[in-house]
Amino acid sequence: MDRRSFLTKAAIGGAGAAAATTLAAPVIAQTAPKVTWRLTSSFPKSLDTIFGAAEVLSKRMSEATDGNFQIQVFPAGELVPGLQAADEVSAGNIEACHTVGYYYWGKDPSWAVAAAVPFSLSARGINAWHYHGGGIDLYNEFLADKNIFALPGGNTGVQMGGWFRKEINTVADMQGLKMRVGGFAGKIMERLGVVPQQIAGGDIYPALEKGTIDASEWVGPYDDEKLGFYKVAPYYYYPGWWEGGPTVHFMFGKKAYEALPPAYQALLRSVCQGVDANMLQLYDFKNPTAIKSLVANGAQLRPFSPEILSACFDAANAVYAEMEASNPAFAKLWGSIKAFRSENYTWAQIAEYNYDTFMMMQQNAGKL
Repeated sequence: MDRRSFLTKAAIGGAGAAAATTLAAPVIAQTAPKVTWRLTSSFPKSLDTIFGAAEVLSKRMSEATDGNFQIQVFPAGELVPGLQAADEVSAGNIEACHTVGYYYWGKDPSWAVAAAVPFSLSARGINAWHYHGGGIDLYNEFLADKNIFALPGGNTGVQMGGWFRKEINTVADMQGLKMRVGGFAGKIMERLGVVPQQIAGGDIYPALEKGTIDASEWVGPYDDEKLGFYKVAPYYYYPGWWEGGPTVHFMFGKKAYEALPPAYQALLRSVCQGVDANMLQLYDFKNPTAIKSLVANGAQLRPFSPEILSACFDAANAVYAEMEASNPAFAKLWGSIKAFRSENYTWAQIAEYNYDTFMMMQQNAGKL
């Protein structure tokens, strides 16, 4: 074949390919219909790590569908109060929310199990359970009659135990302690003499400053630093045993989710898993700097004593036994986590624990 003949045929072939692409476009468009959802968050914009996860979901869904799948994100309070986000999705008033299941534990404690309950799993452990231990399916089985389909949408990692105006060394020191702590943790702490308080985030600082409360839990170093708690309650305790690896969920209206084309459903599941991982990675990146800054500004780190942790662990197990005996849905979810929890910590204490412990020793010795 001579050069002129080759170029002529290549040009014809190129034009044909371009025409084929043009003809195929409407077919592609048909598989990516226009969808617009609203998503209400349980979090304010100021918590960029948590609230920002919903914005990441929105951005990635739009990019992956050439702008055809739009999710409008609203912060807590703009459409509905943050603690009513799941209610609005369940009622079909809005297509999606970004929230934490334990906010709704008062309706049924089963809501909390797949998010975080005291002495459950670490972030890695709970994610293993969600994605490979049947956790996502079990939670959605519970949520099915509530018109909700949920997927993990973030994790903070183990949280801190909170800010205290005075040192807490023994169980006796907890008697009469007024602490801003809700959900399951509050129920457990009540058994040890703590008086749980329900206070909105913006009201915590003045309550600590005036002595209206004695302590407050929040999240961890990066988020806590913004609120300045160290100025009025300098003792910063750890770990937050009630949230060893709390999962934040994207909750979608079941009918709205099932109405999506299969390709959109698959994409949504994939993007949610990416956002889930991204939040934990973000906290792991930001918290190291924040904890150093807090200490430099006067925060005094304190571990909960073994006595306090053991008493809380025993109290939690007593509460769980009561709930398992009276609530089949709770028993099914918690039973699944318990079965995996034992296996998870058997493995975690072998390679991972020993490697991390050795490296921590090197860091403390100034060798890193």
